[in-house]
Amino acid sequence: MHPNGAPSSARTFALVGPGRAGTSIALALVRAGWRPVAVTGRSADAPSTRHAVARLGVPTVPLASAGIGAALVVIATPDAVIEETARALAPGLESGALVVHLSGARGLDALASVVEVRPDCEVGALHPLQTFAGPDPQRIAGAWVAVSGPPAVADLVRELGAHPFVVPDDRRAAYHAAAVVASNHLVALLGQVERLAETAGVPFEAFLPLIATTLANCEHQGPAAALTGPVARGDFRTVAAHLDALPDAERDAYRALALAALRLAAREDTELRALLQGVTA
Repeated sequence: MHPNGAPSSARTFALVGPGRAGTSIALALVRAGWRPVAVTGRSADAPSTRHAVARLGVPTVPLASAGIGAALVVIATPDAVIEETARALAPGLESGALVVHLSGARGLDALASVVEVRPDCEVGALHPLQTFAGPDPQRIAGAWVAVSGPPAVADLVRELGAHPFVVPDDRRAAYHAAAVVASNHLVALLGQVERLAETAGVPFEAFLPLIATTLANCEHQGPAAALTGPVARGDFRTVAAHLDALPDAERDAYRALALAALRLAAREDTELRALLQGVTA
């Protein structure tokens, strides 16, 4: 069934913004039996547009006509242009169409122009809590997906083999900040591990089992119970030795994360806190 109850023959969709996440969702829709009808990118010659067109086997069309013949329109553009994209799409939408964006930080307000111009259509948001190194529909199955909008949005997520959860619009920025820390900041942290490992003459690969076990401990026990190391046990001398050994460019990140570890450990250690804050007597 189409999200709004139309026959299965109406299971058509258009993709606006054929980047990694958008193309991954599009390919997952195809696997679920949906039929693509159009792709719209920043330009017809952009590599991402040409790649999506080749994978989906549909033409690239101007933005204003992207919704023609589509029961579902997926907007996967950068957050800054969702509103203007929705405004340009709205007049050409099919009656009863469902329009969704993939932003984690934006709510349904980003599609307000669709609601205003086309009250016969529905709007929603779905944000896969997943990272995409490239277009990969397999990353969707089993992922958690933040949703807003009518029940059809959560139904669509389930159809893709993922797990929907509702995030109210006024909490989406906080939710997305958590997602950024979980993925982007984790990658940045591992970049620091790689740099420090090189300084010590140790291959980065040697740390991968430790990283994997730490993540598994967090999954099974929760972050607080999984925390080990010098901050957790209040080992002032070891932390001081770390700070002395670290290059200047790496010290601030270590201090900030060690303070976060101190908070997680719920330790009232004024001496260690002063050390990490750079407070001298």
